[in-house]
Amino acid sequence: MSASRTPGHSRLTKAHKLSLAGVATLSAAAVAFSLVPADAAEAETTISAAPVAWAQAVNGTQTKALYGHLSTQQVIASANAKAAAAKAAAAKAAAKAKADADAKAKAAAAAKKAREQKAAASRSAARTPVFANNLDGWIKEALFIMKREGIPGSYAGIHRNIMRESSGNPMAINNWDINAQNGIPSKGLLQVIYPTFKAYHVKGTKFDQYDPVANIVAACNYAADRYGSMDNVNSAY
Repeated sequence: MSASRTPGHSRLTKAHKLSLAGVATLSAAAVAFSLVPADAAEAETTISAAPVAWAQAVNGTQTKALYGHLSTQQVIASANAKAAAAKAAAAKAAAKAKADADAKAKAAAAAKKAREQKAAASRSAARTPVFANNLDGWIKEALFIMKREGIPGSYAGIHRNIMRESSGNPMAINNWDINAQNGIPSKGLLQVIYPTFKAYHVKGTKFDQYDPVANIVAACNYAADRYGSMDNVNSAY
């Protein structure tokens, strides 16, 4: 007699149970595998987006992300300090540039002045003739200076008086007249005493009674003041 079965139910053998368990396991694995990549991508997206979102929330730019460990006040203070340092550096560079420009301008002005002085000296030297170191040259040089200073006199008048007073000897001295007795002997080409030479000496000539040019110019200056010109002198004066 065969065994009876309950209607609507099937009897599962051990083999059937193991087969079903295997299918369930594979299905769960498939579901898990399909979910993990999606979850991982979502997590990665969330992690990478967080700093950007934070940076945009704080200042609206990516720059703040570099200072994630600082407070907003610290970030502002750091930015202000950097701006102040940059401003100070720019001011220092501008001051140095100005100092360099001023130094160059000063050097250029000094160089220009030196060139002008040299050119003036060269022109002056070109205008000044060279005179012989003898009686003729001394008289001509004296006349050149006298013309510049407005002192009257002629070559003939000067030469005539020189020959009478000293015979053309610039080292001549009178040790016997009244002036010599008073301690102020007459000296030089035109026999000038020291007080007269000192009073009528012309700037630009040597302050020396024995210097031939200085002696002539001082004597002619004195003669012009007292007689109108050395040309008017024909005897001791």
